[in-house]
Amino acid sequence: MTPLARRRAFAARGLVPVDGLSHVHGPSDQPLLDTTLPAFLTEAVRRHRGRTAAVFRATGDRWSWDQLARRVDRLAAGLLSLGLYRGDRIGIWSPNRPEWLITQFATARVGLVLVNVNPAYRVSELEYALNKVGAKALILSRQFKSSAYVEMLRELAPELNRCRPGRLHAARLPTLRTVVQLGPEPAPGCFGFDAVMDRGGGGNRWRLDAISDRLSPFDPINIQFTSGTTGSPKGATLTHHNIINNAVSCARAMRLQPSEALCIPVPLYHCFGMVLGNLVATASGGTMVFPGEGFDAAETLAALDAERCAAVHGVPTMFAAMLDHPEFQRFDLSAIRTGIMAGAPCPVSLMHRVVNEMGCREITIAYGMTETSPISFQTSPDDSIEHRVSTVGRIQPHAEVKVVHEDGRTTPVGVQGELLTRGYLVMQGYWDDPDRTADSISEGWMRTGDLATIDARGYCRIVGRSKDMLIRGGENIYPAEIEDFLLTHPDIAAAQVFGVPDERYGEDVCAWIILHPGRVMDEDAVRAFCRGRIAHTKVPRYVRIVTEMPTTATGKPQKFRMREQMIEALKGRDD
Repeated sequence: MTPLARRRAFAARGLVPVDGLSHVHGPSDQPLLDTTLPAFLTEAVRRHRGRTAAVFRATGDRWSWDQLARRVDRLAAGLLSLGLYRGDRIGIWSPNRPEWLITQFATARVGLVLVNVNPAYRVSELEYALNKVGAKALILSRQFKSSAYVEMLRELAPELNRCRPGRLHAARLPTLRTVVQLGPEPAPGCFGFDAVMDRGGGGNRWRLDAISDRLSPFDPINIQFTSGTTGSPKGATLTHHNIINNAVSCARAMRLQPSEALCIPVPLYHCFGMVLGNLVATASGGTMVFPGEGFDAAETLAALDAERCAAVHGVPTMFAAMLDHPEFQRFDLSAIRTGIMAGAPCPVSLMHRVVNEMGCREITIAYGMTETSPISFQTSPDDSIEHRVSTVGRIQPHAEVKVVHEDGRTTPVGVQGELLTRGYLVMQGYWDDPDRTADSISEGWMRTGDLATIDARGYCRIVGRSKDMLIRGGENIYPAEIEDFLLTHPDIAAAQVFGVPDERYGEDVCAWIILHPGRVMDEDAVRAFCRGRIAHTKVPRYVRIVTEMPTTATGKPQKFRMREQMIEALKGRDD
């Protein structure tokens, strides 16, 4: 096919802009699925019954699709026995464990709305999340790393110590009635998870199909809190239709096959794990491989080796940690070919290492947000390395995206503006928050808050966040531009740039830097590298060399926390 013929074909499918405007439509040659999560799992079981569905290396659990479905039904019936019904909200507060996967499908089986609670939450955040959605039940681990979940819940609801399981009445959690604890010896006031599974028989088991058949693909099925980098929690409400079709599109983009295993070291509480991991594997019929309860480079490398994984997901820092592991060379990674890297830009040096040293030649870059289920752009396995580091690919099927000026007009091709997304993938709204929903969605268009450009071939480049923009002496400065420049220094592994208050300019530029292992560089050297190479207004006034940065559980930098720490550190400083 000639370049002109290829461009015409892309234009006909909506993959490239028309009329010179930054507005693209995803292809619609394959129809959207009009189904629910229970039916989606049933179809996977029908097609792949005896194949391995899930492997949890930390616990040794290994289930076929048929075995997974039987566990799902046991828990679903057990939840019915606790008095939980369609539309009730049920939280899950746990790292990546077998029970998480079962709970995801079991709650959907009977129309419960699963509320993903961030494993890093503390007491006040848990209180806010459960009360915001009016959670009736909570499934939780006893603890994970330094987080003692049961003890934190007791602090919030001391009434748990003296109530019967299922009869909680807590002053600070007025809607919560039932607590289910993972593992042996449940705490006072809690059901044990295995005990709930054991209740899943009899009449409740026979009711499951009738309940599932009455569900609508457009019922809310999942609430995810999007505190992200803003620190302002909002409950993005997603439907069966949202997340199933997004998973199908992503599985097709990676060309996953039923014979292939997908390694999932990313957290299940986030869309990256539960949609791009669990549901992508369900769409393809492949195997979900969970290296551990949380990300560990050595555990992930061992899982990739032992389970012959063809795909692996992660944020750039996860891939860097695996490549930099001192025993990297001893692992056999010859089966890897693809996966999704998302959550932050991938430096070109890291992409070359992922392709050449890890052998992951078809790794894809994806972009999206929780509110869009999550992916709207993704690169192809055939895209060049240049496209995979400088863009987030082309638009996904059945999605529509445009870039707009501040006045709402669509920008010309290549001109920067805010990215807006429309289509099946846009959430229903923020739970019980009509004002913030209205601020974010208008005429079906979801405001991403991201600044982007779309080129003549339909590739999208994220250039920053409108909220990240800082104004120094009246000049707009976009941190992503400075971050990209800093990453060209061979000693710099990661960079985050943000604004801090300044009496003279209103705001000034601050950079946090992580160096590659064994490299030495001081703050003055960072500034010297910038001077003469970027505009003087963009040279960071403040530089901090750090070994780690505050991030979300998925590795997304939390600039608001860095800003808070810098403001505190700069108090009383005169420079």
